Amino acid sequence: MEVVRRPDGNRFRRADGRPYAFQDTASRAASEIDARGAGSSRAKSNADLSTESNVWYDDDDKATVVASWGAGGTDLPAGTRFSLDGDSVVALVRRTGRSARVDDYTRAAGETGDIARNLGLRSGVGSPIVVAGRLWGALFVHSKQTHQPLPRDTESRLTGFTELVATAIANAESRAELTASRARIVAAADETRRRIERDLHDGTQQRLVSLGLELQAARAIVPPQFGELEAELSLVAEGLILVSDELREIARGIHPAILSEGGLGPAIRALCRRSAIPVELDLRGDRRLPEPIEVAAYYVVSEGLTNAAKHANPSSVKVSLDTHATTLQLAIRDDGIGGADPSDGSGLVGLKDRVEALGGTFRVTSPAGTGTSLLINVPLEAQHPAP
Repeated sequence: MEVVRRPDGNRFRRADGRPYAFQDTASRAASEIDARGAGSSRAKSNADLSTESNVWYDDDDKATVVASWGAGGTDLPAGTRFSLDGDSVVALVRRTGRSARVDDYTRAAGETGDIARNLGLRSGVGSPIVVAGRLWGALFVHSKQTHQPLPRDTESRLTGFTELVATAIANAESRAELTASRARIVAAADETRRRIERDLHDGTQQRLVSLGLELQAARAIVPPQFGELEAELSLVAEGLILVSDELREIARGIHPAILSEGGLGPAIRALCRRSAIPVELDLRGDRRLPEPIEVAAYYVVSEGLTNAAKHANPSSVKVSLDTHATTLQLAIRDDGIGGADPSDGSGLVGLKDRVEALGGTFRVTSPAGTGTSLLINVPLEAQHPAP
């Protein structure tokens, strides 16, 4: 038996440091069960139990305890892993896919039998948790009573509860898959933006620069008696410069090179310098962040400043960015007319989707007459793909 935990005790990990994929699902499932008013007492009502545990079947033929309850504490903390050999309840459920019981652990074989005896457990009952047709894990209960095994109706009571657990886990996994899908869509869109910006910079912009130089060379050899031609060539050259500048601004809006090269701090400073209204900037913790988070924060600031200049008529805007150890906090506040409605066809809707795809929150407050505030929080902890 092993217990794999991080020092903070909140999430447990494999030996190689990767977190188990089920953890967020299990915690959401527990929250959903609590919200429905169901608790472990449903399975305990007619049984004197010592421990009740929820396990997840790992890919390497082991079980991991997701959650555990017990009178006066539990001897099986979350993160405990053990093999599925022998005659334990957990092993029997894994092999058969059905509810199982062991009425006497005194002669049970295998590692889990040894664990049961070391914990003083005498009997146990387990029921499978089946999610989307697959055996996800099991819920099992054990008793230390020596005079009698668990009651015969324990299996039926556990089955009713595991069905509720399975529904909650399925709902949580669906939400997790939707969030992951949104994140992949955002990442693909960002990669497309980078490719277009790179193509514009390396292709079209460079060609315009070359044409401008060729035109300047042509102007230099125009004979003096053709002054009108030289003037026309000058107008064309100026037009090429304007087109090149406009294209540079378009490319910067698609994906600013300064964001990739310098990070979020320099990119936001550049936005504030170009702003049509005065900006008070407060940057704390100016460090490189995961690229999707930097891109999301940049576009929130860009859209916030643009909306303020176009619609809010403010005298100034304040932009605050704070990157804590685990959270990015971004606030954009103006003193304009307020009354902004994010659902009224503004670009804020897409930005809200982008932030929420990163597991963050996006809040807009805009009372009429008192200005508008955009408040964004995004977790900075690295997201690991599910195994």
